[in-house]
Amino acid sequence: MVMKYLFIVQGEGRGHLTQAITLEKLLISRGHEVVGIMVGKSPGRKLPDFFGREVHAPVTQFESMNFLPSASNRRPSMLKTVAVNAVSLHKYIPSIRLIRDTIRSSGADAVVNFYELMTGLTYMFCRIDVPVVCIGHQYLFRHSDFGMPYKKYPGSRALNFFTKLTCAGAVKCLALSFRKMDADYAHGIAVVPPLLRREVMDMEVTEGDYVHGYMLNKGFSKDVLEWHREHPEVELRFFWDNWEAGKVMKVDETLSFYLIDDHEFLKQMAGCQAYASTAGFESVCEAIWMGKPILMVPSHIEQDINAFDASRSGAGVSCDKFDLSLLLDFADGFKADPGFRDWARSAQDIFIRELENLDKIA
Repeated sequence: MVMKYLFIVQGEGRGHLTQAITLEKLLISRGHEVVGIMVGKSPGRKLPDFFGREVHAPVTQFESMNFLPSASNRRPSMLKTVAVNAVSLHKYIPSIRLIRDTIRSSGADAVVNFYELMTGLTYMFCRIDVPVVCIGHQYLFRHSDFGMPYKKYPGSRALNFFTKLTCAGAVKCLALSFRKMDADYAHGIAVVPPLLRREVMDMEVTEGDYVHGYMLNKGFSKDVLEWHREHPEVELRFFWDNWEAGKVMKVDETLSFYLIDDHEFLKQMAGCQAYASTAGFESVCEAIWMGKPILMVPSHIEQDINAFDASRSGAGVSCDKFDLSLLLDFADGFKADPGFRDWARSAQDIFIRELENLDKIA
């Protein structure tokens, strides 16, 4: 039976966006239809051009909450985030109404929510008969066997509460994972492989002599510049979302900052020696697929847990700043995990099975 899906996507970073691109292509290839894609937006965040080029369904944006940066523009300021969003709650009511009305008028058989809080709030406050399925690595944190490090990361309880809000009313959650795990039926969680695009899987991978990187917040560029001054002989190619700097900001012959462009980002990753990142789940998975050693520098609590999980899987090391010496030392003895590719290749059949069977975990 042909099914129609409406996607609602958290627009911060590139991970949720690339997951939506991959899933839309998969559903279309199996004869289904994505009738629309709604993306949350916020001040200071611009929807990357690559997203509009890659998707087929019409895209609508709506105002959504986001983490607000501290003065250093590195980690978010939780006090600032809570204060500003609490004062501005009224401005999100139109977003909830827009999501509600779009779901009702879309003719969709199901909504697929990529960790967008406004979706959960819409299902919490409005009467909607269309089932919603939630997708994200964050849902794995609620799995009974995950072993959430509550003592090490005090903010993890708040993260789990936030995650619970995003999946309000969901028939099930598809928890993206670095490795295979059993379903957690008590919490309605099916564990699924990462949604890697065909472009990633088909990339020709080589080992170059430069370090590739991505930072969610441009404040981390200070770390990179400081390390570069001490090690100018190591070529660094970093991506960021600093639109004011233009497409490429060339500092000198061995350091360049690139405006995030998905195709160029993957091309640079495929040819690098090692990868440094603010620990977003999607790019970490892409690096694991390509067999690249990883340095993870989390920029918020969600990425703290991503880094914790990836480190215990042997994918990389984590630090509170871009200490690229730590990365290069780790790269010396690094060996890629061959089992990850088998897990990732199973994604297509698993996702189709879960999204065609909405009444239970398949």
